[in-house]
Amino acid sequence: MKLIAIDLDGTLLSDDGTISLENRNAIYEAQKNNNIIVISSGRSLHDTRQILKQADIECPFITGNGAMTYHSGDILQQFIIPLEVLKKIRNAIKKHNLYYEIYTNQGVYIMEEGKDLLYQEIQELDQETDKKSAFNKVDIQYSQHGLIYVSDFHAAEFSTLNPYKVFVLSFNHEKLQELRRDMTKMKDISLTTSGREKLEIAHEQASKGNALKFIADYFNVPLADTFAIGDNLNDISMFEIAGRGIAMENAEEEVKERAAFITKDHNDSGVAYALRNYILT
Repeated sequence: MKLIAIDLDGTLLSDDGTISLENRNAIYEAQKNNNIIVISSGRSLHDTRQILKQADIECPFITGNGAMTYHSGDILQQFIIPLEVLKKIRNAIKKHNLYYEIYTNQGVYIMEEGKDLLYQEIQELDQETDKKSAFNKVDIQYSQHGLIYVSDFHAAEFSTLNPYKVFVLSFNHEKLQELRRDMTKMKDISLTTSGREKLEIAHEQASKGNALKFIADYFNVPLADTFAIGDNLNDISMFEIAGRGIAMENAEEEVKERAAFITKDHNDSGVAYALRNYILT
């Protein structure tokens, strides 16, 4: 039995946000051969669950970059951001006037006027290709499942919502880096990213690597028999824990350097290729 943790964006998902038939069939093959597939994503509980439902894939999954581990309708493990820590995070973000989302057990809380802030940043970009790419990233954020729009985050009672991740998106690289520097001064959070325009903040114990170790222990699978497939910096902690790491052809160079194998591009069913050529053989 092998346990295979697979990232979503840039890995299992194509650019259009779907899971190819070839990838799905390869996952079914792995499961039929008594292997455990685990989806490991920075996305929210509601978004990940809906994506897998639409693709007709049933498996455990890790969300919020390891903040939550979910299986068969139950939350197996969750790291909640303490309210006093959440307040510090929000104050730091507001100081730099950046767009952010708050992931909770009820859904992803998002400001109604948030898109206006992002569009303003996009208009300040120089290259038309950069603007097109930025608009696409905004569309992806606003197509998430489980969005809850609010006019003011103060209207939400986070003490009852179990917040587990804060997601920041900005096309102003300087402002985002300033926020990152501020965040690194906080000792009770974890920081990661799945792209140069993003900063993802969670509980200090939340990481995909920690979640992979937890789920492997849960299923009594030795770490030597685990694999991780990913493309971005938030996947590195998985590569450090798993028996073998497999990077996508489109992965960041830092991720490829830590991989045992390089598979095909995410738009070319690279997960299926990895499963059939490096894991199930």
